[in-house]
Amino acid sequence: MAIPNPFVHRNLPRLLLQAREAVMVHTRPSLRQHGLSDPQWRVLRVLGEHAQEPAGIETGRIAREAYLLGPSLSGVLSRMERDGLIARERCAQDARRSVVRATLKGLDKVQALSQSIEAHYRWMEQQMGKARLAELYAMLDQVIALQAPESPAPAELTGKGKR
Repeated sequence: MAIPNPFVHRNLPRLLLQAREAVMVHTRPSLRQHGLSDPQWRVLRVLGEHAQEPAGIETGRIAREAYLLGPSLSGVLSRMERDGLIARERCAQDARRSVVRATLKGLDKVQALSQSIEAHYRWMEQQMGKARLAELYAMLDQVIALQAPESPAPAELTGKGKR
């Protein structure tokens, strides 16, 4: 007896993971040449994007923006500090918190890697077209916004609306 497929829609999480891997396959060789793991790069990218903030970035913010869980971030930061890529210190306003800054060595890696990563984005833009890549970014932003706290969940997921 054949069991019917209960799914109507394609597996969106798997497709998003496949798309991520399709992008990362071009990025990872550059990361490895610079001795970086994917999570280390995500941290450096966040720190590079906020390099103008002289007080540094709180670890909680790094965890959110780099999509790393606290325990994983702690290990990543320890290795990066050991390798001279970041500097950590206690937050001046709240000694219970830590702030992190990229060192010159870390910022040099950000600068060097940004060139190859931006070249890959330009290649993607040539392959897909500027408008379609912009549309992809916009659609991903829309999907992300669906999870905002002010967005109500569909009734099917909350159990409300069924009688």
